[in-house]
Amino acid sequence: MGNESPIGTSSVTFEYTHHLRETAQTKAPNRSKINPKGLPVMAVEANQECLKSNEDLPLVLVHRLPSINLPLKAILQAHFHLLDPADSPEPASSFLSSHAQPVRALICVGYTPITAETLNLLPSLELIVATSAGVDHIDLQECRRRGIIMTNASTAFAEDAADYAVALLIDVWRRISAADRFLHAGLWPVKGDYPLGFKHCFIFFCFRGKRIGIVGLGSIGFEVAKRLEAFGCCIAYNSRKKKPSVPFSYYANVLGIAADSDALILCSSLTEQTHHMINKDVMTALGKKGVIINVGRGGLIDEKELVQFLLRGDIGGAGLDVFENEPDVPRELLELDNVVLSPHRAIFTPESFEAVYDLVFTNLKAFFSNKPLQSVFQY
Repeated sequence: MGNESPIGTSSVTFEYTHHLRETAQTKAPNRSKINPKGLPVMAVEANQECLKSNEDLPLVLVHRLPSINLPLKAILQAHFHLLDPADSPEPASSFLSSHAQPVRALICVGYTPITAETLNLLPSLELIVATSAGVDHIDLQECRRRGIIMTNASTAFAEDAADYAVALLIDVWRRISAADRFLHAGLWPVKGDYPLGFKHCFIFFCFRGKRIGIVGLGSIGFEVAKRLEAFGCCIAYNSRKKKPSVPFSYYANVLGIAADSDALILCSSLTEQTHHMINKDVMTALGKKGVIINVGRGGLIDEKELVQFLLRGDIGGAGLDVFENEPDVPRELLELDNVVLSPHRAIFTPESFEAVYDLVFTNLKAFFSNKPLQSVFQY
């Protein structure tokens, strides 16, 4: 989740049946208020407005693979003239050439790739609204060159991704999943009490005072920091720039923060600069008792090196929701009790999807009204 999961992928059929939250006036989408009549907020707005003909509505391109759905589409159609090449029998490139020349705004659904070739077919494009937190499926260099603004869904996913990151850390340090397997296998009566530590390292039973290094202090990273600060942990962070309003210790490089941390939690986006940022040197600096939690993107870690460090006992453990070559997971990881794995599901809750849909709608409305955008991606 960084780099988080596609909306409506074929592996998860999420029906848009829950209430949408009211549009937030702050940076993150509001997930606490529901329309008093129990109707989706955007549906209420749509019913209140006189329906216009498509020609009178702002033009928005829906960029998705045919296998990926956009449950929000029915709501958006009341406010925008949607172009969706996936619904056309024409080849996508032909459709874009014929119909999308004037398109200024695009919704990128899930992890549908946006290449330089696609962007070349959209000469008027000014805004990409991504429904994912990660944007490594988009040609960032070309977008930057053209000055295309991009928003992602990191603010909508932040709370759920942070909860998941903390849960992974608790699981690894307290061995919850391993203890569950021990009990289910009927080993308690046979082997007695569950062992206190991993084969190669001492297990921490208390979070208080532990040093947590957060790599990528964006929306998700900051929510992780808030939660672990409540546990009594000492928080430090690494990011491209120091954040003046943040009270946590800042490290300009990952190697430095790894050397001073008991656990690293990765919340960064995957870019050319962050690819394999967690390498052999960083793992060595983290040390034999150190733990790595990854809810960012699999490519942030040199996965082959991580496997070897774990097998040798040169690192204490790992909690991984993302992998370098999904859905393929190194078989060696499946055999280790000090590793907790999940199939890229940190942000999959009804609430997070509601917040994403609300954020997409809010940003499109803001763009065509010349108002500030939320969750703008910083190149």
